[in-house]
Amino acid sequence: MISVFANSIVVPLILVGILFFIVGTVGLLRFPDIYCRIHATTKCDTLGAGAILLAMAIYEHDFFISLKLILIAMLIFFYSPTIGHIISRTAMRTGMKPWKKEENIVYVDEQNSQYKESDS
Repeated sequence: MISVFANSIVVPLILVGILFFIVGTVGLLRFPDIYCRIHATTKCDTLGAGAILLAMAIYEHDFFISLKLILIAMLIFFYSPTIGHIISRTAMRTGMKPWKKEENIVYVDEQNSQYKESDS
């Protein structure tokens, strides 16, 4: 049976991992272009998966299974940002432009001498 001390480490790690996965998913849905989305998903999913895999390694009693889980976490920490960089570099090379915020342009109505904001 797992000790109370191990439980007090495992549960917060799993909750932190779930939180990072949720934040990464929200970033994927809310951000405007591929570069922001790649940044959100690679960073948050790497930390989320790492926290959950570390919690699983602590929870597991078998040393070799824990070692495999830590090895998987290390591979995710290495490969996820690398793959995100490759995807964003490919997007840049294929001509995808980064998103730029449109500013409200103020036009002067010459007939009425009033300022109007553009709707675009």
